[in-house]
Amino acid sequence: MEAKPDKKASKEEVEKVAEEKAKPRIGYIHLSGCTGDGMSLTENYDILAPLLTDMVDIVYGQTLVDLWEMPEMDIALVEGSVCLQDEHSLHELKEVREKAGLVVAFGSCAATGCFTRYSRGGQQAQPNHESFVPIADLVKVDLAIPGCPPSPEIIAKTVVAVINGDMDYLQPMMDLAGYTEACGCDLQLKVVNQALCIGCGTCAMACQTRAVSMTNGRPEVNSDRCIKCGVCYVQCPRSWWPAERINKDLGL
Repeated sequence: MEAKPDKKASKEEVEKVAEEKAKPRIGYIHLSGCTGDGMSLTENYDILAPLLTDMVDIVYGQTLVDLWEMPEMDIALVEGSVCLQDEHSLHELKEVREKAGLVVAFGSCAATGCFTRYSRGGQQAQPNHESFVPIADLVKVDLAIPGCPPSPEIIAKTVVAVINGDMDYLQPMMDLAGYTEACGCDLQLKVVNQALCIGCGTCAMACQTRAVSMTNGRPEVNSDRCIKCGVCYVQCPRSWWPAERINKDLGL
């Protein structure tokens, strides 16, 4: 994940959203993707019921709310990458940035481009759509919730953390905001090659396409199966390495 954001949300910005609204207004925006992230949000009501009914107000969403004009929102969950040939999506994404306090890259397509990066046009519905990029390539992103799709648990915990101003929980997602290049090779370059891998196998268990396997206690990536979602690297317990906190604990 080498591409770093020009600007990302500060702790003060996230805390401001948490303080301003005890019951934040949430919007859901779907761009280019398979809608799996939206299904993770809406079809796991048994897990998300307290969140969706008691803790937030869902004020916008093409399939969730009967509303055509985008309102002001505290949090916008943006699913899917953005197609550069789709003027409507480009306009909608920019409008989201203007009207949302926090813009969240909701799922791997929005965060990294995921499998849409492989598109070369020719689709039956929109044959001219061929260039798809993560949303952070075009607008400032405050948080990134990884996953293909994200689990209901991480959705709920992220929103609750924003409400409570839990910066320790949100910090890794803030660090991921704007890091738009991901691949299974990150494990080799940034974990194994740095002598950080502990052979736990979390990366292999997290991979939805079975692109990661364990060989002699270390991850091995099948590039033909990898869809560049970044989930394996994000789920690795050694990928987020808070150097400042470690140095402080060690007195360095």
